[in-house]
Amino acid sequence: MITEQLRGRNIRDERVLAAFATVPRHLFCPGASLAEAYADHPVEIGYGQTISQPYMVAWMLEAARLQPADRVLEIGTGSGYQTALLAQLVARVFSIERIPELLDAAREHLGKLGAENIALLAGDGSAGWPEHAPFDGILFAAGAPAVPEQVRRQLAVGGRLLAPVGSRFHQKLVRVERLGEAKYREDEIGGCVFVPLRGACGWSD
Repeated sequence: MITEQLRGRNIRDERVLAAFATVPRHLFCPGASLAEAYADHPVEIGYGQTISQPYMVAWMLEAARLQPADRVLEIGTGSGYQTALLAQLVARVFSIERIPELLDAAREHLGKLGAENIALLAGDGSAGWPEHAPFDGILFAAGAPAVPEQVRRQLAVGGRLLAPVGSRFHQKLVRVERLGEAKYREDEIGGCVFVPLRGACGWSD
């Protein structure tokens, strides 16, 4: 996975690669075979959700330019795999999941790894987690119709937000950097396909 799917596609951040080498992906795909867990495609985890393709996760993490002292918000815990990777890369991870059953499973899997720098919350994460803002990084694990303004404001100055933005069926990966109190820079990194973001600032059911 690391040699062919990540290094082979120009993922060069050694901290990101080391995190992938440390976190056992199969732990977060309990219904899949070992071959499927590490394959070059998303894996279904139930409730209409998936654990993203390894390359897609690595691409987002590298684009976020995460630093060891960062505090990061993850919108969409899902299986908990990206959460576990983030816990290897930053000081503190805040992760929100709207499906209680997925959050319970993620909490169990993360507990097996002994990660102590993760805070989990069940609920609508589409508007962020303002009580713990500002964040140095914010990562959306689902496709949004637009970057919610209230989440953008939860970025610290110098912080980076990564979000798939577009339709329900295809998005562009967008990076937003907060340059000042009311100044942002936004650029598109490339195409992607994520499950739809649900909630007050996402797609309605």
